[in-house]
Amino acid sequence: MSRDIWRMGYHLMPPTGWGNDPNGLCQFRGTYHVFHQYSPDWPQKGERAWGHFSSPDLIHWQHHGVVIHQDTPDDANGAYSGSALVVPGAASDGGDLLRLYYTGNVKRPGDYDYINAGREANEILVTSEDGYALSPKKVLLRSADYPDYCSCHVRDPKVWRQDGSYHMLLGARDRDSQALVLVYDSDDGDSWSLRRAIRPQKPFGFMWECPDRIELDGHEYLACCPQGMPAKNPDGSGTSWSGTFALDGKLIDTESVDTSTYVELDRGFDFYAPQTFVDDSGRTLLIGWVGMPDEDFCGQPDGMSWIHCYTVPRVLTRAEDGRILQNPIPELDQLHGAHLYVDAQGSIAFDQPRVDLQLADVQGAGSLALDGALHVTWGDGQLTLSFTDPEVGIERHSRSCDCDLHDLRVLVDNSMVELYANGGREAFSTRWFPRTERLDVALDSHCQANAWTMQDCMSNTYEA
Repeated sequence: MSRDIWRMGYHLMPPTGWGNDPNGLCQFRGTYHVFHQYSPDWPQKGERAWGHFSSPDLIHWQHHGVVIHQDTPDDANGAYSGSALVVPGAASDGGDLLRLYYTGNVKRPGDYDYINAGREANEILVTSEDGYALSPKKVLLRSADYPDYCSCHVRDPKVWRQDGSYHMLLGARDRDSQALVLVYDSDDGDSWSLRRAIRPQKPFGFMWECPDRIELDGHEYLACCPQGMPAKNPDGSGTSWSGTFALDGKLIDTESVDTSTYVELDRGFDFYAPQTFVDDSGRTLLIGWVGMPDEDFCGQPDGMSWIHCYTVPRVLTRAEDGRILQNPIPELDQLHGAHLYVDAQGSIAFDQPRVDLQLADVQGAGSLALDGALHVTWGDGQLTLSFTDPEVGIERHSRSCDCDLHDLRVLVDNSMVELYANGGREAFSTRWFPRTERLDVALDSHCQANAWTMQDCMSNTYEA
């Protein structure tokens, strides 16, 4: 079997090396842009840079290679994560201007712990008038500008405009290894002043990475990725989470968050650093990294020169009870190929492992198996994703959540699986590495089941 069968067919994936956090998500001058953390020389040691995808329609993509290098003293050890802000009418031609904010990581040589000493975190701005050519870098904040109670870990700016001002979130870790976010204000997007820190009402991890502000139907949420949380796996791994706190009012006026309102955005093995943006049609879209930091279970087969991908873009909406619902963009249906009715208590074989499987009107307990190796089971108020073949799962074992299943959508894309349950109330993302170039699906349920093969629209982005 060729390892190329594990390359994505309709999920974003860099052509070589290692990709992680999605950065700078936006729709700018009609084009969608997804910048991302990128180490193109992986598994060899190389730079931590920004790569760049662009698309006219969220379906067909072009990859532009490395676009932000770690090439100045202010980002000498990595161009770390950040966000995009589109400023209407601010370009020289009277059109929109794209502003990209990111953290420049600097590690001084010496005997440092790089937590409370030896590291610099510089917030840097670059701009673009066309989405491709970038301006020189401008440092906006340095480590000396952060509160003295912060450790050296301050990063991942998320910038937005609200009530006539610019605002920035920065994830942080204090000197007592407690997590928080910093909120900064600006009149022009260049000069920033500290507004406040937002802390949890009780300890909730040692660092909040990739903070984000989500607004749905006039309600705001603080999204972040807490590190140092209770483990999800029996072996003690899985201690980095991704989710949202529900807020009573505006994020910029919030001083503390109720940890009981925290809801994970994805229950799977491989999901981290999600970022949202609002497109020209007013949709709030999310893309997450299908990977995890510092977790042994997020392995891959030996000998690969590329790894990691991103979720399909998800549309976020708000349920009546305040829950954030996530569903694949409707544009994804354009990639549907052959339509097949599936026996709800039988099996079906596909000649390629790219499938959109949809179960509706699910009644009672049931199960779904992919190649007899990855199992989805439901019943007694639980929905579970589990691996029974260690070679296919690569140290991934089992994840569950409370769920009385009514409907389920399963996206299979070569070495990637996404689940969406009950209208998007729950999502699971995981990598898997099947042994064959076909896909066998076994279903045991009382439901209506339909499946579509999915076209490959990513092969043009991969290097020969």
